[in-house]
Amino acid sequence: MPIAWAMPTQLKGLELDVRPNALASLMAAGEFPEAPVCVSQPAGVVAESAKPQVLTPLLVHASNSSRIKRLSIVVPARNECLNMAGLLDELNEVLSELDLPFCEVIVVNDGSTDNTAQLARDRDAKVVTHAVGLGNGAAVKRGIREAKGDWILLLDGDGQHPPHELPAMIREAELYDMVVASRGGSGGSIHRNIANQVYNRFGSYVSGHKIPDLTSGYRLMRADVAKSLVWLLPNTFSYPTTITMSMLRGGWSVGFHPFQVRPRLGKSHVRLFADGSRFFVIILRIATMFAPLRVFIPAAMITGGIGVAWYLNTWMQDGRFTNMALLLLTQAMLLFALGLIAEQIAALRFQGLAQAGTPGTTDDEQERSDE
Repeated sequence: MPIAWAMPTQLKGLELDVRPNALASLMAAGEFPEAPVCVSQPAGVVAESAKPQVLTPLLVHASNSSRIKRLSIVVPARNECLNMAGLLDELNEVLSELDLPFCEVIVVNDGSTDNTAQLARDRDAKVVTHAVGLGNGAAVKRGIREAKGDWILLLDGDGQHPPHELPAMIREAELYDMVVASRGGSGGSIHRNIANQVYNRFGSYVSGHKIPDLTSGYRLMRADVAKSLVWLLPNTFSYPTTITMSMLRGGWSVGFHPFQVRPRLGKSHVRLFADGSRFFVIILRIATMFAPLRVFIPAAMITGGIGVAWYLNTWMQDGRFTNMALLLLTQAMLLFALGLIAEQIAALRFQGLAQAGTPGTTDDEQERSDE
């Protein structure tokens, strides 16, 4: 049963560090406190000092509970004075609501001849300038190298990518190493939408994963992985294709967040046929680097099938085995052997990419798991 101690009123003003002289004076006056009196309290009544303290849970901001603590935003731009001011204003508003411990906006001015760079500086963005235009991919590579955050958001400077999608992408990044904002094959002109659908299907076959948007430049990804893949990126608009294909074939998890693309102001710098044909070349290059058997086995089977058909045709007509049939079958075997060799080289390349950490974890998470 809880007990409250009743003490004489004289001790109320007595300090904790009681001096001997003060005790003696109390004894002389006959006012020294007697033995403490036990006062019983009814059952169920607890003294205030004995009540357990209830700790109020702290309200944790969403950004503090997220794995994303340090964010770098890379905006490649060339002659985007019509879009830059509004885009950065929107972006700064979203970042102020997120309240991240660290964030930076890096605008890579790729040889602009207008006041794109000055508009970015007026809005507290870090501006990195190329004296001449090196290409959209080169601007992205420069921004990735300049980034100091643990995560990087790639955002085009033409205003087509709405910054208000960033909080949803950050939430999805809890499960993925990269989150791509997917347009779903819409948002552009008819011929560009058709071309993107073709790229998506071809990229899905090569990577072995369904890719709803292969060419979107709006993506959030781990900085360590991005920096390990910089050497693979081309200097042109096809860098999104390279990043997506490389991460999928490298074993990193990639998620896709649907969004509605906005119309841009001004003229697009994408050239449909030149950049489109380059996309196919890059897909083949990435396929041979990361999944060579996806290319060599079909080529070997097609060549071998033609050789067998040629042999059967000449045998049925002339009753002989021609040199052309022998050449085609030999070519098929060589293609298959080259595919096996390329697959071994790709396996060695994965060892270098493993320096970016275990797929699915950041460097800090990897260090904690090793302890």
